[in-house]
Amino acid sequence: MSSENTPKDWAELAGRLVVHVENYLAGLERCARGEGGQQTVSLLLLETSQVMLAGAQLGASPDVVLPDNWEPEMSEDPDLDVVRQGLAERLAVVDEYTEVFDPYKDPELTSYRLSDDLVDIASDLVHGLRHYQAGRPLEALWWWQYSYLNHWGNHGGAALRALHAVVSGVRLQVAEENVNEVLVTT
Repeated sequence: MSSENTPKDWAELAGRLVVHVENYLAGLERCARGEGGQQTVSLLLLETSQVMLAGAQLGASPDVVLPDNWEPEMSEDPDLDVVRQGLAERLAVVDEYTEVFDPYKDPELTSYRLSDDLVDIASDLVHGLRHYQAGRPLEALWWWQYSYLNHWGNHGGAALRALHAVVSGVRLQVAEENVNEVLVTT
């Protein structure tokens, strides 16, 4: 992309990103319904990695600026509590973990839940997707970029580390027995 982005450049980026967004949302819903079986954690690692790639593209892009510097109003976003609950049930053994929120400004350990992180990401993505589906790709990009830098990027990074720890621990057989159970019983 050139330093002076054209509407065509932004539309192309939005078109590429919407594929990642839709795949993440669909994969998250499938895992929440239990369709991932024994591969749930591994599939969530894959889905989260792919959507974080999309986020990295937004982070590497120049700032998306809306022409009127305001976001058009929309109705409320859909409630994702069913997805959150489904994930919490399937990830019960590994749902809670500890993370450093900001290694530079706030090095204190913070408790997180994978189910919350994954759905927080989805919530931000859904909001941008609704702009995209309403024919406003620039607003979608603005929202995805802003919320990636401000919110879902942090939750995605934390979730990636936690999911990776579970998968690598089980695969390398260094995890505790109850963590191994999550891949067998989900």
